[in-house]
Amino acid sequence: MDRQPDPHQVVAGLLDDERLLSACRARDMGAVFRLLNSRGISTRRLAAAVEITQGRLYDYMNGRTRVEKLALFEQIADAFHIPGHLLGLARRPWEPSAPTPRPPGPVVPVPAADDDDLAAMEAFRSADRQAGGGRLYTAVVLHLSERVAPRLVDIGSKPHVFAAAALTEMAGWMAHDSGRDEVAARHFARAFPLAQAAGDLPLAAHVASSTSHLTLQRGDPAQAAHWANVGIDLARQGPHLPSLMARLHAMRARALAASGQFGPATRSLNLAHAALAAGADDGHSWLSPFDHATLASESALVFADLGCHADALRHGREAVALREEGRARSMALSRITLARLHAGHGDLDAAVAVGTQLLATSPTLGSVRVLRQLDGLGELLRGHLGYGPVREYLARFDEASRVRLLLLADIIPSPRGGSS
Repeated sequence: MDRQPDPHQVVAGLLDDERLLSACRARDMGAVFRLLNSRGISTRRLAAAVEITQGRLYDYMNGRTRVEKLALFEQIADAFHIPGHLLGLARRPWEPSAPTPRPPGPVVPVPAADDDDLAAMEAFRSADRQAGGGRLYTAVVLHLSERVAPRLVDIGSKPHVFAAAALTEMAGWMAHDSGRDEVAARHFARAFPLAQAAGDLPLAAHVASSTSHLTLQRGDPAQAAHWANVGIDLARQGPHLPSLMARLHAMRARALAASGQFGPATRSLNLAHAALAAGADDGHSWLSPFDHATLASESALVFADLGCHADALRHGREAVALREEGRARSMALSRITLARLHAGHGDLDAAVAVGTQLLATSPTLGSVRVLRQLDGLGELLRGHLGYGPVREYLARFDEASRVRLLLLADIIPSPRGGSS
């Protein structure tokens, strides 16, 4: 069985590494090959990926000859997902399109969309935090189709396009919270070009972050890291928004940790913490907030994937301590993570203590994400039925689960993925 790292994941973890950037600037493919080989990718696999012989590959790696043909540069970029601009190439077909960079100048204010749109956004966001997206998804889609879409015929109206982008992304998150990830992916795929059309770099970067999160949940860390990098590039071109940059670096850290890249993941996480510490007054009310509690939660997941239990536990506790009670879904997800960390490390009493707090979660919280993570926690604890406190807790847990399933039966998607 081939246990070599995925080349796409390796490159994603090197996109802020000066060694790769310097080699690409010099178009020194031998140095690129040596760097990838040092990260565990065999010469056989490197040669096969770019369709050259191993002998030719050794010539490049030993500096006896250099890549000169444009077609081979393109082949290397496509084989390893090296962004085209790093090698002086046009945007590659697998790269999402990005807005044209704007020259330095005064910050352009956020488009002033219809006040009703912003009020609707805030109302949906507030209700979503407390009640979950399952009950709200249909309402958001209805608002988009009946209130926002008809105004898009005014092609010259960027504010209307902007509102459509922001609300379409919100619909994607609510679909994701409802367990309809394919539908969520379609919403995010629509929101990204809409944000570009509106000319709002932070919103486009925010959608890229959301796409990174969803892609990671669907099991593709390399593509998740790629989307986080797309967002970081966009955010750097626009006005400085610390919490947006923190979100993007955190998403990149999550993706890299999921593929076991310890150094790149921890560097990205450190950048996320530094960005959020720099300030949180972003002045962009259309972007969903990213606060210290959320970063603590993401940090716990990063360190859990990297096998650093003490660090994961520290951040997991911090996430619960910082999260205000009004954020029912976030609090539930943070407690589930903390209970899993305790159980996974054999501290069953602590896991039961946190799990008992979870029993207070409203049974009407309309989040399929929470339901599925609760199921996962239950399965993890069932491996310890021989321990009395766990057995007693699971009896209460199962009763709460039956009540939850009865109350939420209308929003739980079918095994085939639900409707669109």
